[in-house]
Amino acid sequence: MNDHKLAAIELKSEARLDYFPQEIISNILIRLPIKSLIKCTSVCKSWKSLIQNPSFIDAHLSHTVSCNNQNGTHLLLVHSVCSKRFCSLFDRDFVRGEKEDLYSLYYDNHGFDEYCKIELPSDLEEIMLSSCFRVVGTCNGLVCLVDELGCHGYNLIIWNPCIRKFVNLPEPAVLRGGCDASVGFGYDATSNDYKVVRLVTLSDQYQNFHEWPTLFQVYSLATGSWSRLRSDLPPCQMFSSPAQAFVNGALHWSAIRQKNDAFNYFVLAFDVGSELFREIMFPKSLKWDPPLALRISVSGDGKSIAVFTDWRKSHTDYFLDIWVMKEYCMENSWTKLMILSAEVPQRNLPKTLCFRKIGEVLVLEDSYELVSLDIMSRKVKTLGVYGGQYCSVDSYEESLVLLDRKYGVSY
Repeated sequence: MNDHKLAAIELKSEARLDYFPQEIISNILIRLPIKSLIKCTSVCKSWKSLIQNPSFIDAHLSHTVSCNNQNGTHLLLVHSVCSKRFCSLFDRDFVRGEKEDLYSLYYDNHGFDEYCKIELPSDLEEIMLSSCFRVVGTCNGLVCLVDELGCHGYNLIIWNPCIRKFVNLPEPAVLRGGCDASVGFGYDATSNDYKVVRLVTLSDQYQNFHEWPTLFQVYSLATGSWSRLRSDLPPCQMFSSPAQAFVNGALHWSAIRQKNDAFNYFVLAFDVGSELFREIMFPKSLKWDPPLALRISVSGDGKSIAVFTDWRKSHTDYFLDIWVMKEYCMENSWTKLMILSAEVPQRNLPKTLCFRKIGEVLVLEDSYELVSLDIMSRKVKTLGVYGGQYCSVDSYEESLVLLDRKYGVSY
């Protein structure tokens, strides 16, 4: 069949489809899953134009979120890094050895049922400095990756696994060596833009801890570029813990500041829209202590922030506190939900990951198994999922975001 006949058939098919009002077609398509919509872009030019329209992409995302809220079909993205040799995250064999970089989606229900496995683009392996990525955060179906596990990586990726497309960000100004970087990923609803924030504490030029300057840059997906390096943020040094929490249009990190020979914890918050920083104080009882590790998180209802405090000197000498800010930005609303210690007849709980929609907390055990911790009863439920030496869990919504972008790599 020649090209002219194919074109004629396509025109006739498109004409038949045009018999239906655009509103009806849009109302039908918006209810379809992502894979079906991708196939529909090949039906005719008008459908392709409709599905790739930013307004349709936003409407489809809103419909997906609404259905998930009604049906309780929320998803969690589990990223696990497993060394071929059995060793811990901080062992040299783990950093240098061969590893499996695995991504899977699970339903956030009592059964923690697997939804699907996700394939990492093979193109990304060619640009990686480390042998695996770290998930910075997720937002509206996008996953932000950085290859900094075991090294000062600077390759940043914005990836939508549902439509099999990613954007490789340009190199930021401060790359690597003599600095500790913290990264955040969030959505600016006022400008419909996705932004990556990179904070860098410089440590190689200054002897005293309180003199270490922290600088930051903002990447805009809409412009495809980084802002200039800026220093207009509260005096602070960033933790080596990579955790961030995106809540109410703002990114949050645990930070530390030295004043009058005393160290103090606080939450460094960055408004993604205005690109301005502010401070939120932790509970007053959280005093500086080197063995104490803080991990900031989104609260169970998704409306505020929480912090997991983990203090340990050995496998038998530790405690775990879980704090939640009941009312966002109201510092007097910090509430301690639970305490676990070595005196309590529980398993060792070395790493608390995140809250679940069902009110429990996901935890990675010493055996690298994922378990779910009931805060009220303190009972632990094994989920049958191996988390590996490194594991992160983030909420996830399937979306078409990036489908309308002309730049980026499809695979």
